[in-house]
Amino acid sequence: MPANLPPQYFEAEKAFREAKDPLEKIAALEEMLAIMPKHKGTDHLRAELRGRIAKLTQQATRKSGARRASLVIEKEGAAQLAVIGLPNAGKSRLIAAITNASPPVAEYPFTTHKALPGMMEFENIKIQLIDTPPLAPQAIEFWIPPLLRRADALLVVVDLSADPIAQMEAITEQLKKMRVLIGDSSAETDPELTVWRPKALVIGNKIDIDKADDNYEALKSKYEGKFPLIAISATAGTNLEELKTGIYEVLDIIRVYTKAPGKKPDPTDPIILKRGSTLADAAAAVHKDFRARMKYARIWGSAKHDGVMAKRDHVLEDGDIIELHL
Repeated sequence: MPANLPPQYFEAEKAFREAKDPLEKIAALEEMLAIMPKHKGTDHLRAELRGRIAKLTQQATRKSGARRASLVIEKEGAAQLAVIGLPNAGKSRLIAAITNASPPVAEYPFTTHKALPGMMEFENIKIQLIDTPPLAPQAIEFWIPPLLRRADALLVVVDLSADPIAQMEAITEQLKKMRVLIGDSSAETDPELTVWRPKALVIGNKIDIDKADDNYEALKSKYEGKFPLIAISATAGTNLEELKTGIYEVLDIIRVYTKAPGKKPDPTDPIILKRGSTLADAAAAVHKDFRARMKYARIWGSAKHDGVMAKRDHVLEDGDIIELHL
């Protein structure tokens, strides 16, 4: 089957050939991978590009410096979320307030020039948040689109001291240029190109400032039902615990615990699964061979009775405890 690659693919391929830096080459390869249609005719080429990306990533991780940190950020914890917004929305202050990171914070725009990860604790898990440069045309570097596409979800921060509707429109327009669509967007896209529709949580920051309440009501009036919304103040600490819960909920994941026969489960080390995952999925998450090797399992939590044997297709719920028998 022919690959039928669109013209944009060959533009990205040209950028790859002209790139001198491994990170620029990775970005070009990821763009090629993103543009490529998904069908049997591209399977071999897709695998080849992934192999090139892996090899170049190894080269990049052997180097140090800010540019490496900006692109090659390995996922840690239960999930990885990118924090985005326009200049001076308060992204960095928010990251500093709810994670262990210390990004530069100032009352002027464009203080963030690279991607900075931090770990947020939520109950018994950790979630990785990545502070990114502002989504302004002059600040969008080559490595930002791949980073946003790889994230499990986006946190969109808007400044409630200014017009939040205009900010959301500017943000969604910039994302659209990267083929990243959020909410229930029905924006027309080239059918030959791949688009990303990540989960997104919209955060109205600076709720403690005068007239911010009115702006948040305007934001809710337009976007409630399209996105989960929350109003906070990163500076005053308003609703930050509620925000952490909202971040967990937007990921749509569950925590499942394993136990050995006659033992108690470790409450500090859950398996993280997508909501809707089955017992077989959990077994595979413990070890890639366990899905096939599992003879039966017992379950506590979502089963009708604790400790009963459950079928492989049993859908798990948050907090379930499973006992695998191989």
